[in-house]
Amino acid sequence: MDPIAFQRTPDACFEGLPGHPWAPRYLSDLPALRGLRLNHLDEGPRDAPVTWLCLHGNPTWSYVYRRMIPVFLAAGHRVVAPDLPGFGRSDKPVDVAQHSFGWHRQVLLEFVQRLDLQRVRLVVQDWGGLLGLTLPMESPGRYQGLLVMNTFLATAEEPLPEGFRQWRAMCRSRPDFGIGRLLARGNPHLTPAECAAYDAPFPDLGLRAATRAFPEMVPEHPQADGVAVSREAARFWSEAWTGRSMMAVGLQDPVFSPGAMEALRGRIRGCPPPMEMAEAGHFVQEHGEAIAVEAVRRLAAYPARDR
Repeated sequence: MDPIAFQRTPDACFEGLPGHPWAPRYLSDLPALRGLRLNHLDEGPRDAPVTWLCLHGNPTWSYVYRRMIPVFLAAGHRVVAPDLPGFGRSDKPVDVAQHSFGWHRQVLLEFVQRLDLQRVRLVVQDWGGLLGLTLPMESPGRYQGLLVMNTFLATAEEPLPEGFRQWRAMCRSRPDFGIGRLLARGNPHLTPAECAAYDAPFPDLGLRAATRAFPEMVPEHPQADGVAVSREAARFWSEAWTGRSMMAVGLQDPVFSPGAMEALRGRIRGCPPPMEMAEAGHFVQEHGEAIAVEAVRRLAAYPARDR
C-alpha cells in the first residue's frame, strides 16, 4: 500500500511542557500506520502488576493525563499513553479522509498487541472511549479493569446530544479554534503554559486534519463506520465483562450529562455508581489526581471480584 501523506510537528514545539517530564517513545512498525510514527508514553516497570492504558480524545493528547500518571507510577504500576495519529507528537495525516473510526481502532489494536500489554486497566475519555471501549472484546484476557470518564458507545441508537451538535457546528465554522482557549474555558485553574501545551502539537492549520475530521467521524446512522463494532462492544460490556469498573463524571460537561453517563453505566456489567466531580467539565482528567487515587484503590487489586 502507498504511504500516508503526513506532516510532523517540530520537536521544538514541545520544549518545556509544564508537568510533563516524560520522554517521547516512537513506533513506526504497526501495519496500519504504513510508516507513520506513533508517539506514546511508557513509564514504570514492564513487569508491573498493573498497566494503565490511557486513551485521550479530541482535540487533546496524552498530555491530558499528566495529573493522573504520577499517581499510577507511585503505586508501582506501568502507564502507557499513546497519542492517536494526528494528535500530540504522533505524525499527522494531511488528508481528512484518512481519519476513520475503523482505521484509528485498528491502530490501537495493533499498538496493544505490539507492546503485548497485559493486566490492563483501560482508562478512557471522549474519543478514547468511543474507540477504546471496542478494544477489550478482541482480547479480553489482557484487560482486568476499566476507568471510564465522559464518553459514550457509538451505537447510533439515539440522536446525538444537542451539545455535541453545537460542538460539531463550531468546529465546521471555526476549524482553527484555539485548543488552549477551549481547555481554559472549562478549566480556569490551568496556567497559560498548560493551555499552550494543548496548542503545541498544531503550530499551523495544515497539521489539524484530525481535529477537523473527528467531529464528523462520530457515527449517527446504523450503517456508519464504527456502529456495528460499537454494538458488539455494548453486548460485551453488558454480558461478558468480568473485570472491575469505575466511572468518573465531570458534572459541568455540556455534552455528556450525568443522565447520559448513567445510561452508559447501565451498559457496563457491575459498574458501581460514579465518582462525581462537581468542578470538572468534559476534560475530567484536568481534575484527575483524586480520580487516579480512587482508581488505584478500586481497580488495582486482582483477581477481579466474583460476579
